[in-house]
Amino acid sequence: MHGETRLPRGGKEFILFLAIISILSVNIIAPLIMAFKFGFTKDVYVDTLKVIPFVWVCVIILVPFVVNPLVTKLVQKFAGPTDGFNARVLFTILFSVTILSVLLTVIGSWIGMGEISWKPIHTFFYDWPRNFFIAFWVETLIAQPVARFAMKKLHESQARKTVNA
Repeated sequence: MHGETRLPRGGKEFILFLAIISILSVNIIAPLIMAFKFGFTKDVYVDTLKVIPFVWVCVIILVPFVVNPLVTKLVQKFAGPTDGFNARVLFTILFSVTILSVLLTVIGSWIGMGEISWKPIHTFFYDWPRNFFIAFWVETLIAQPVARFAMKKLHESQARKTVNA
């Protein structure tokens, strides 16, 4: 997948790719999770907006240092040499969302509550399936396609500049 135009090709492109996915994800997933848990009210939404920056920072730290190393190993283990781009992307989304949803079901609750407690651990098996379901579909249908489209357009622009130069 070295020549794939829908993936980042370097550090700066990875940062852009991560920024697009994380900003879209956090701004869609967090309000949905909170609304399903506490109700679809303006107060719940405003309270969610107050903690989103902290959750976003947590995601930005977790993805390159915890999630990506694990996902890379898992995709290599489960995706075969004949599997195409879409299969690898789906495995990547599945493993990324699984790992992040497990971590953020607890850590995100701590951030939202403003304290570390046992409550998110006690309610984990009630909360996590809902969180996973919301995150998986947001990633699969919105965040990842938008980020891949942005990469494709960026690479097309770079190719045009190279040809015109």
